[in-house]
Amino acid sequence: MGDKSAFLRVGALLIVGVLGTVGLVLWLGRGQVSRRHGEMFETYFGESVEGLGNGSPVKYLGVTVGQVNDIGLVSAAYGSREHGEFRPAEFGLIYVRFLIDPRRLGQVPDTEQAVKLGLRIRLATQGITGLTYLELDFVNPQRFPSMQVPWEPQYDYIPSMPSTLTQVQTAAQALLQKLDEAHIDELSASLQQVLGDVHHEIADGDLHTALTATAGLMTTLQDSVQRADLPALAADLHSTMDAVRELAAGPVTKDMIANGDRAAANLAVASGRLPQLVSALEQTIRSIDRDVTNVQTELTPALRDARAAAANLRDATEQLRRYPAGLLFGGPPPRTGGQQ
Repeated sequence: MGDKSAFLRVGALLIVGVLGTVGLVLWLGRGQVSRRHGEMFETYFGESVEGLGNGSPVKYLGVTVGQVNDIGLVSAAYGSREHGEFRPAEFGLIYVRFLIDPRRLGQVPDTEQAVKLGLRIRLATQGITGLTYLELDFVNPQRFPSMQVPWEPQYDYIPSMPSTLTQVQTAAQALLQKLDEAHIDELSASLQQVLGDVHHEIADGDLHTALTATAGLMTTLQDSVQRADLPALAADLHSTMDAVRELAAGPVTKDMIANGDRAAANLAVASGRLPQLVSALEQTIRSIDRDVTNVQTELTPALRDARAAAANLRDATEQLRRYPAGLLFGGPPPRTGGQQ
């Protein structure tokens, strides 16, 4: 009886262990993509894929959409040995094939169009656990161009891009290379020489002379300011401004402003009457011009008669001067015997 109970306990324990193992397998594989509902893709990496293995998730924006199916060397899958051909680039690449469940992505463009729009895949690390997975993302296709391969991929090809860690390492290496090319030793020597020259100029050179002269000038300026008694000058200035304000607010200034206002008003009235005055003046000038014309017309015959009378008077005067008796006795005696 005791043997039967022991067998029952061992059998129950085995059954529980098998059920637990099956449940654990189902729990671990609940997020994996079934081959029946997945499409196979492949990509190539030129960096280490340490930590990535079969079954590693493929994510897009943090959502698992697939899983890694196969990892290997490109040289083993697509290597060419025909006619002794050797392509070193093949030995620096790793192919990764993975399944993606289209049902988890929804409606998306075809692979070629998505690649043109910037679809790339990269290695990523999950938090502090260090688990490596593949991450799909859309990036600038000009910054991360698609790598052209000289073989025909077995599945649809999605180009890869460097991981964040690789980009940081590449940037650091580029920076170190630039620093190495910058000849730090020569720059340090040049900087030390410049500092020595500056120290010499400050201690004994022209700069020292200029600083000394500047210090003397500042001393002289300080003495001049002290002698100028700026506080008293400021007080006088305040007094002057107060006097100006009192003058501006005084009755004389107000009377001047009032007189100016009245003068401006009178000037405005006179300005308003000025056009009428100008018009009347123009009419007067035209009337005077007409009168002068009429007077000239009337005086012209009288002046002509006066000129004729003056001419006759001149002739008579000349004749009287030559023969005064002619005024009493008439004309001169006639000429006789050719005598004059």
